Amino acid sequence: MTFQPVIPTGGLAGWAFLNRTRDVQQEAFENSAVIVRDVTYFEENIGSIASAEDLIADRRMLQVALGAFGLDDDINNKFFLQKVLEDGTLETGALGNRLSDKRYYEFSKAFGFGDFDTPRTVLSDFPTEITDAFKQQQFEIAVGDQDQNMRLALGLDRALEAITAKDTTDNGRWFLVMGQPPVRQVFEAALGLPASVGALDLDQQLSAFRDKASARFGDGEVAQFADPQKREELVRLFLLRADIQAGSAISSGGSVALALLRNANGAGGLPGLPG
Repeated sequence: MTFQPVIPTGGLAGWAFLNRTRDVQQEAFENSAVIVRDVTYFEENIGSIASAEDLIADRRMLQVALGAFGLDDDINNKFFLQKVLEDGTLETGALGNRLSDKRYYEFSKAFGFGDFDTPRTVLSDFPTEITDAFKQQQFEIAVGDQDQNMRLALGLDRALEAITAKDTTDNGRWFLVMGQPPVRQVFEAALGLPASVGALDLDQQLSAFRDKASARFGDGEVAQFADPQKREELVRLFLLRADIQAGSAISSGGSVALALLRNANGAGGLPGLPG
């Protein structure tokens, strides 16, 4: 049985509770029998995996590999995953480079099947590199089963640490933000951007994100979020806006129900209500 994280409330209060108890809760989760069993299997057997085909053929191994990158739902997309892995990341036309979701690029790069004659699976520190990421991602998923916004907030901190550490341009960092759906979702919500912004030309999307970030944080670049305090400010803004949006939806739903009742009364009433 797997330990289920406890989040007694949502919003900023829930976030504060999760931060206070996170170390204890995550340790309990990682010590759950299911997690320990999957991690042990991967660490003991990944060294024998020499090709993308080998990895795809071992469903249990693949589950951990995908889980480390938040790609759990792709477990049955075997032909697609094998293509991503075999193409590698060194060629411009490689599938992982062409996909807008950059988690596939990171997945392919981590294993190195298409990039090197000898894949990274034989490296001594590779097993724990993947299983550490797997445990973190699975804990975030478990948190999301209680509160999806908390999952997004947890993942944001980890993702932004990696993005801001990348040796790339300012535009490159924004493209990484925009190319990771969970990270993008947080930024869109926190900055007040509609999901429909994704239908714009890529350069227009970039301008929209940068302008909104500059207006809200006084800095239009992703690099500012290398500062943990800035990341916390972004998370708090995201959770606050999410709460407001949820409250508006409830309020809107109540207004609709009230209007329906009034219309029904005007037409002769509903059973059990005065006409």
